[in-house]
Amino acid sequence: MPTLGIYVQVPFCASKCSFCNFSSTVERSSIFDQYTRSLQLEIEGLGGAYTERAIPREILNLPADSLYFGGGTPALLGEGRLDLLLRTLRANFKWSGDLEFTLETTPGSVDAAMLRVLRDLGVDRLSIGVQTFDDRELRTVGRLHSAADSSELVSRARAAGFRNLSLDLIAGLPHQTEASFRQTLETTAKLRPEHVSLYLFEIDEKSRLGREVVHGGTRYQAATVPGEEFMADAYESGRNFLANEGYVQYEISNFALPGCGSRHNRKYWRLEPYVGLGAGAHSFDGARRWANQVDVRSYLARLAAGGSPLDEFRDLAPAEQIEEFFFLGLRQMEGVDLALARERWGSDRIRPWEVKLQSLVGERGLVVEGDRVRLSRDSCLVSNEIFQEFVSL
Repeated sequence: MPTLGIYVQVPFCASKCSFCNFSSTVERSSIFDQYTRSLQLEIEGLGGAYTERAIPREILNLPADSLYFGGGTPALLGEGRLDLLLRTLRANFKWSGDLEFTLETTPGSVDAAMLRVLRDLGVDRLSIGVQTFDDRELRTVGRLHSAADSSELVSRARAAGFRNLSLDLIAGLPHQTEASFRQTLETTAKLRPEHVSLYLFEIDEKSRLGREVVHGGTRYQAATVPGEEFMADAYESGRNFLANEGYVQYEISNFALPGCGSRHNRKYWRLEPYVGLGAGAHSFDGARRWANQVDVRSYLARLAAGGSPLDEFRDLAPAEQIEEFFFLGLRQMEGVDLALARERWGSDRIRPWEVKLQSLVGERGLVVEGDRVRLSRDSCLVSNEIFQEFVSL
């Protein structure tokens, strides 16, 4: 039976990092009560909102086996507000007996007491935005924590009973060197999290630092951002280091000890259904995608007026569904199953894609083993170029 993922967006941070290209904001805590109440209204009104937009309500009857509070820094809401949201969620969704409950946090944002509260609320997995264990790099991008704070948070989380921790790392931060990145990897290994996400700094217009790099500016220490060759080497050295430490790469940017991959994130790559709640959150039911108003105050205003926060809606044609099957599924190291694709969309629709796949085998970056198609180990860094081959085929 299909299961559901639920994502709750809490787009508030204590500070905005220069490299951040997400829609998180820094707000006064006075907005937290209103945002919590708006989330409750959204959850309670989902059925009606879906009916109004002709979204089949069957997705709301699926048992949820993953719950993810992201952002932002969800712990900023505090115990009372989080408890209210969880009670509202429990009353309005069906739940699997085996739930993965992840909450994103940052070093310095939760103390020992709050960690115990999170465990009592049912959180069993923490995703920690460490980014780097080099204090100079942290200060340069505007992080409020130190490397010591990150290590202390891991220690406190273990003491509070967390047995599933994920650390986020970024390669390509300002001032980063081969030596400092190696130190970050070594410190990570000593802390022995169950999961590690290794991202390359995205140089684009969506972040302040990215814009400076794109336009040749000097603000935010843009001139000290390493080049593409450094990032490629860092990614390769990082994945080799993590493999030697027993971490299995199961997706382009994600590594886990055996059995500790993120259930929730796998839903995105496998085109499984999920419901997103909160400002800017996205949802998917297999054939449709929809999203909420991204601006926090517009989101609050709509719900306060008795309306729905739904802002975008798109039916996916079969060709679009197949595109997503390939360019999301191929992010996984296990790749995609062509037999599953034929069963879902029919052999006739899949045949042109199989021809394209054959043209990408070998030096072009793909490996085909029976009905299983995957990226070669050496093609992860050029994966976006490969994925483009599956757009609008």
